[in-house]
Amino acid sequence: MIQVVRIEDAVGHPLAHDVTEIRPGEFKGPAFHRGHILSCRDLDHLRRLGKEHLYILKPEGDEVHEDDAAKAIAGALCGEGVGWHDAPREGKILLRATRDGMLKVDVTVLNRFNAIGEVMCATRHTHTLVKRGEEVAATRAIPLLISRKTLEAAVSEARSTDAGVLQVLPLKRAEVGVMITGSEVFYGRIEDKFQPIIRKKVTDLGGHVIDVVFLPDDDALIAEAALKFVERGADIIVTTGGMSVDPDDRTRFALAQAGAVDMVYGSAVLPGAMFMITYLKGIPVLGIPACGIFATTTVFDLIYPRVLTGEKITRREIAELGHGGLCLNCRKCVYPMCPFGK
Repeated sequence: MIQVVRIEDAVGHPLAHDVTEIRPGEFKGPAFHRGHILSCRDLDHLRRLGKEHLYILKPEGDEVHEDDAAKAIAGALCGEGVGWHDAPREGKILLRATRDGMLKVDVTVLNRFNAIGEVMCATRHTHTLVKRGEEVAATRAIPLLISRKTLEAAVSEARSTDAGVLQVLPLKRAEVGVMITGSEVFYGRIEDKFQPIIRKKVTDLGGHVIDVVFLPDDDALIAEAALKFVERGADIIVTTGGMSVDPDDRTRFALAQAGAVDMVYGSAVLPGAMFMITYLKGIPVLGIPACGIFATTTVFDLIYPRVLTGEKITRREIAELGHGGLCLNCRKCVYPMCPFGK
């Protein structure tokens, strides 16, 4: 139960919640913390904050204070790689990455959790790359006192997924084989521009390029090269060129000849509509279309980190990228601090 009293009548009582102070451009935070025993000298400060009344808290058996509720739901939301250690501030708890990796949010469960009412959790976008210690979400109970029944429902919903609503998945330090296909490059008619781009994208995420091979548009040679990379222990194969509808572009057909399965050709992303992903003896093979030479960020940058977490990419995952999958080709690319892929 909450009783409203004038601030003068609250002297000598503990504050039921943090009292927030905002000084534009300077400070936003608690001027007084929950549990602070109010004294006469605090009254002028409270009046400057616009406070004429305060709550005196007398919780009943079926009510839980916002701070205790926040701790309960924070613990229920966190999966591997996400945690918290600070006490609630103004009833809110910040959830942070406990390791480097990719944030994975179970959006379906998160939506059901937030639909319960009187509780909330705001997160960063799923599939965001994060560093240890970075904020990934924040949660709180909204009223000062929440019913135990509502809290139990929220905790139960958050725990309805075994992995946790929030996870940070580590990225594999991949050994990557690169195949650059196209007779025009193989025979020296044009200069290859792909190799430095792919090397940088691989090394930026902690990987190592074990070799780069150049191949003509020949099914047998492309298939043989891919199988050799598998034999050499490649974790991932990246292939460039040969992704268009031209009759000379043979890469995806050659990979099928080599035994690749679960091939997805085409994506709901621009740039990158002719992207391909398939699996050769369990090894992911990613095919980058020609747009990868000209565009700073493509569908490859959305999918490659997910592959590094061990996620199996199917047509469904590719299709879901359509919402937010239009790059605006900004004069200066600021990805990932933009809507692309979100």
